[in-house]
Amino acid sequence: MAQGLKKAEPKTTMIQDEASYLCDGCGEEIVIPVDFSQGTSQQYVEDCPVCCQANVIHVEIDADGSPRVWAESE
Repeated sequence: MAQGLKKAEPKTTMIQDEASYLCDGCGEEIVIPVDFSQGTSQQYVEDCPVCCQANVIHVEIDADGSPRVWAESE
């Protein structure tokens, strides 16, 4: 290889395995893991670790693998 030239590195896509939502009760930002094995549209209930209010967590994973997460009061 000629001096000064670098071999092209293969591109890798980072899968975002965490996302965050704002608690509907206290407004705190909560970081959660994203479980891609559960499908591209998920919904479950989780208590806020700050104020203990139950939130319905919605997770949608788009075509490029990026999660979108939001919450609402149960």
